[in-house]
Amino acid sequence: MAALQGLLVPHLLPERCYDELVLRFNLLHVPCLKILISKGLGLAIIAGSLMVKLPQVFKILGARSAVGLSVQAVLLELLAITGTMVYSLAKGFPFSAWGEVLFLMLQTVAIGFLVLHFGGRTAQGVSFLVLYFALLCLLLSPLTPQPVVTLLQATNMPAIVISRLLQAATNYRNGHTGQLSALTVFLLLGGSLARIFTSVQETGDPLLALTYVVSSVCNGIIAAQLLYYWHVPAGAGARKKQE
Repeated sequence: MAALQGLLVPHLLPERCYDELVLRFNLLHVPCLKILISKGLGLAIIAGSLMVKLPQVFKILGARSAVGLSVQAVLLELLAITGTMVYSLAKGFPFSAWGEVLFLMLQTVAIGFLVLHFGGRTAQGVSFLVLYFALLCLLLSPLTPQPVVTLLQATNMPAIVISRLLQAATNYRNGHTGQLSALTVFLLLGGSLARIFTSVQETGDPLLALTYVVSSVCNGIIAAQLLYYWHVPAGAGARKKQE
């Protein structure tokens, strides 16, 4: 029992909830059930984020092409991810409330570089990597004032909306979704929906929760396009225009 307590407290449950749910076996204790579900979802999202964008990375590498991906959309998404990570660290939120953005950031940076590299702009890709990580170090340092961090988080919503609209416009213009990975898009949609609950439960921060609401709506638009263009091969739009 002591080993179980060490595993659950404080990673999944506070001491009082361990007593209620495990020792007293009061499985209908709603406040503690919410905490358990929220922590469990948060850890599941973080585990899933380790590979959520890897299908996209592998699809680009396999095709040796990033056709269908908007570099502007990728960069704006990276801005939103970075804002959430910096804001969460500054506020001292638990890792289970934001941890996936760390892994999403690393994978999005890789995608940004690959889009530039396979677009014939490798030098720009290397410069992008250097500049981004230098800026990230600055934002995470004590040199960055708290109002700047809050402003960065506030820009997440327009950044997410614009990035998804740019990707949606690219899909519409091309008449297909190109090398966009369906698995990545649907995992992102599921993760953002689950994060609405966990952000309310674990942080109580309305700005963070609203960010995930907006993200879910925008991810839903891209997911709908993927379903609409499901049987349209990459390049079909370009061939139609040539004809």
